[in-house]
Amino acid sequence: MSRVNLSNVFHLVYVLKIDSIERGKYMDNKEALRIVGGLAKPSKMPGWAYGLPAAECKTGSKLAKQEGTTCSGCYALKGCYVFKVVQAAQYRRLESIKNPLWVEAMAQLINSKKSKWFRWHDSGDVQDEAHLMKIFEVCRLTPETKHWMPTREAWTKDHLKSKPANLVLRFSMPMVDQAPSKSWPNVSTVSTKDQPWFGATSVHCPAQQQNNECGDCRQCWNSEIQNVTYPKH
Repeated sequence: MSRVNLSNVFHLVYVLKIDSIERGKYMDNKEALRIVGGLAKPSKMPGWAYGLPAAECKTGSKLAKQEGTTCSGCYALKGCYVFKVVQAAQYRRLESIKNPLWVEAMAQLINSKKSKWFRWHDSGDVQDEAHLMKIFEVCRLTPETKHWMPTREAWTKDHLKSKPANLVLRFSMPMVDQAPSKSWPNVSTVSTKDQPWFGATSVHCPAQQQNNECGDCRQCWNSEIQNVTYPKH
């Protein structure tokens, strides 16, 4: 039996839906915000972001318990991320993914910000295939925005061919000082020292040298950069 391409199914459903209504009159920002639970505006980022509870990461929550992994000591499991109000908001967002209007609501909010850059999951990760297909569809409905999604979910590799062109999906290598995988078009690594793989398409994140901000750097959103290396915190 041939495998059903969920990306094509989701795209068809939402194309038919959008064609059948006037989007601007169907959902305003207030309604979209109610459905989605809000976006984030990290101070270091050039645009908006979206976060989920790090404790609900399917793979990351397991790696966080292992020394030497890039999830050990995860920033999203401490500090302001564990405040009750932050946790409550993140779990509301997690629950909202099940809402049948989630895709349209996310697209409405992102388009309303008129931002060229968007980061998925400054905390948390993609939950399953259905969630990934919804993210793909949000990206298609926000064509003026470049999206970046880091993930530790290796199964997402099976869906790269159906990934929208305005989304860079970076697989996060699980171990500190691990070399970037050559089987992925885009990855990220964490390193404690200079590595032999650094070069034209394998670059350092410069945030530490510029007040822990992206500044004018957009390497994470650049599909021509195969690997972005972050320093071990």
